[in-house]
Amino acid sequence: MGAQLRQIRQRIRSVKSTAKITRAQELIASSRVGRARDRAAAAEPYAREISKAVSALVSHHLPMNHALLNERPDASRVAVLLLTSDRGFAGGYNQNVIKHGQALHALFEEQRKEPEYYVVGRKGIDWFRFRGRETRGQWAGMSGQPGYATAAEIGRTLVEAFDTPTREGGVGEVHVVYTEFVTMLTQAPRVIRILPMEVEEVEGEGEGEAAAGAPMAPYEFDPDAATVLDELLEKYVRSRIWFMLLSSAAAEHAARRTAMTAATDNARDLIETLTREANEARQAEITTEITEIVGGAEALKRRP
Repeated sequence: MGAQLRQIRQRIRSVKSTAKITRAQELIASSRVGRARDRAAAAEPYAREISKAVSALVSHHLPMNHALLNERPDASRVAVLLLTSDRGFAGGYNQNVIKHGQALHALFEEQRKEPEYYVVGRKGIDWFRFRGRETRGQWAGMSGQPGYATAAEIGRTLVEAFDTPTREGGVGEVHVVYTEFVTMLTQAPRVIRILPMEVEEVEGEGEGEAAAGAPMAPYEFDPDAATVLDELLEKYVRSRIWFMLLSSAAAEHAARRTAMTAATDNARDLIETLTREANEARQAEITTEITEIVGGAEALKRRP
């Protein structure tokens, strides 16, 4: 009985140590998720406005023959960018991204397309390395707090791969699998094709009657519309990747906070259960000791 009590107490100490770690992780994630969410919210208007600028160019009857806008006749090879995290303790955050990536892989196999992967985050890189699968590009060490320089590098790499003909090792499409931050409790995996881009033409913007079928205000492009479109499309790709990185960072911290809160609560429940078992074991041990003492006293009384 004493050995059982010692084991239970040892488990209680171990669970308490684990609870301290999960509680610390929860507090750290809580302090970071707010800043990450604010960064994503600050980047969203820029991505939205640059989308409007591209739409404005297209709506001014610019010929739709730009390389980043046209469907490729040969899309037998496609690029897939997976945004995972560098650290664990985030529940199903990374697994959901990888699962959607695998579903996309199966779809490409049905369409006879060969996917080539670009991976952000050590968890995704380790997943590919463990299975002996190659990647065309890897970025790690900044998933929780991404920088724009990394987003620009990723965007430049993907645009260069898209600009290269498929027969020369390039790709005909670029897809991104990331996690969108919706709320503190909801993070939704998304699969989006960013190249070739799908731009919807717009006739007007604003509110009320002025926007209802009203033609857009005339624009003058300097030096010319085609050059401006070149610059905007490059910035558009980078801004989209930048926003996805920020949204993924906010979702990662929110998922880690949720997972660590659940782990801390489970640890506390387990401590209560083990404490109750320890008390029961201690009571049983005391009862046994009392029984042995009483039995010994009765035996002494009966001695002649």
